[in-house]
Amino acid sequence: MSIDIAQSGHRDAIGRPQRRLITGIVSDVRIVSRRARRRTAALGPVVLATLGLALAGCAGTAGTPDDRLQVVTTTPVLADLARQVAGDRARVTSIVPDRGDPHSYEPSLRDVRDVVYADVAFSNYMLLEEHAIIRTLDANLRPGVPNVSLAESAVKYAAEVIPLVENVNLDTVWLGLRVAGSGAEHGATRASQVEITATRVDGPGQLTAYLTETFGSPRVYVDSQDGVGTSADSVTLPAEAHSHMSWTFSEPGVYRLGLAARLAVTDDADPVDVGSGTFTFVVGVDPHAVAGQAGAAVLDAGHADLTVDLDSGELVVVADEAPGGAAHDHAHDGDPGSGQRTYAADEVVIAVPGKALAPVPAGQGFGFLGRGDEQIYQLPQAVLGKHVHGEIDPHLWLDVRNARAYVEIMRDTLVSADPAGAADYRANAEAYLDVLARTDAYVTERIASIPQSRRYLVTTHDAFAYLGRAYGLTVAGFVTPNPAVEPSLADRRKLAETIDALEVPAVFLEPALAGRSSVLAEVAADAGVQVCPIYSDSFGPDVGSYVELMRFDADSLARCLG
Repeated sequence: MSIDIAQSGHRDAIGRPQRRLITGIVSDVRIVSRRARRRTAALGPVVLATLGLALAGCAGTAGTPDDRLQVVTTTPVLADLARQVAGDRARVTSIVPDRGDPHSYEPSLRDVRDVVYADVAFSNYMLLEEHAIIRTLDANLRPGVPNVSLAESAVKYAAEVIPLVENVNLDTVWLGLRVAGSGAEHGATRASQVEITATRVDGPGQLTAYLTETFGSPRVYVDSQDGVGTSADSVTLPAEAHSHMSWTFSEPGVYRLGLAARLAVTDDADPVDVGSGTFTFVVGVDPHAVAGQAGAAVLDAGHADLTVDLDSGELVVVADEAPGGAAHDHAHDGDPGSGQRTYAADEVVIAVPGKALAPVPAGQGFGFLGRGDEQIYQLPQAVLGKHVHGEIDPHLWLDVRNARAYVEIMRDTLVSADPAGAADYRANAEAYLDVLARTDAYVTERIASIPQSRRYLVTTHDAFAYLGRAYGLTVAGFVTPNPAVEPSLADRRKLAETIDALEVPAVFLEPALAGRSSVLAEVAADAGVQVCPIYSDSFGPDVGSYVELMRFDADSLARCLG
């Protein structure tokens, strides 16, 4: 995505070159099924030749950038924090609207314009936002404009982060795809993308890899039935992300899957090769007796990812510590405290046991796997829906002390961008930090009023770990890890059992998700417990600021659980 800017030579009130838009390219998410012969989740550029004229026509109308410092943020929560620090010296906008969902929002032309004119940009990142938002931001900011990822920067300001822990109880390997490493030597940024392509499949039958989306429809990424080696057999991920998938095999035996990865640093740069490897799957037979791989580690349980390591230029397997009975003879330690180990592609076999044999899934769209009366071996993806994420829980602001770190970062960034306003920014920040301190005390007091035996939080998705840790709540259950993930029958059953076992008096539903998430309300109705509102990522009819959000949540929790 790019926007061309013609500079007139004149400067505005705070010394910025005056600009006018000429033309632009806007990226949109294009995810097309295999039947259309494209399967990547890449962002495909769409040329909008009239963009410059459309935005130029906005000159002099309400909402046109003025002479103040222009600040763009990705979410309404961040926009509110920035407004408290900036005061009247800056115009602050949010790409995601007040009642939008940062996990799924697609930027508009107006959002692109706000980015183009921005003098400062703030995002949360840690893969909170839909990747199209991040790419819109990074591709359209002018050179030299501060572009701050708050969640990553906040650690230097004493914020505390929580690693994402995925605890899925499966009796087979839960296998995904991952991109690891920074790719700094290639010039990679958070807007860069990695395309992973199947280059060969050897085996006695058909191998497929697919994603079951929300509402149960499949998107096929690899299907050996009609050959592999083209972009039709590929998946695209952001840097430092991973995704869940299902893997199926039509016959027992040994399969070898070749993968190659290419890094696209920017949309218009030629992709560079960043590694290749061949992975071995042993299906329905003894995994310890594979010819040519004596002594290889066997992965037969736990979470593992076929991983592109951008820094080493290798494709490896990153797996949970001691998965199943896996040998460690060839394993390398992962990051300290990560609980993971790394295996070279040729030093590990992935076991698909006989118990993985199951009927072809019912429903439209699964014909690529065979007839409904046939059986296949399957490693399920464990959670349904598009769920691309990183290693750290990105919802830092639900601990007010972390929000204080965000405010301090914004203060320092605005002082650097507009030194003439330094005194104002510091005074505004100091006053708002006092407000946040009082808010923190209020939330602490309200939640402390809940009897200890009732401080259990059951919600629509896994966004409240920081709230729980900071204020003494136990996150007892959630419908799905992410709003884009469709709950399975097992998820629903587990949720009902949790509500019954803990005797929780209420569950909590985010208003922005109420129209899309009926499962929580249905389970609550069956259990005879009330459904109460709670906010996390966005605002709504009861909440128009960050402080209001935190106070509302505290009041709702105290009222419904107390």
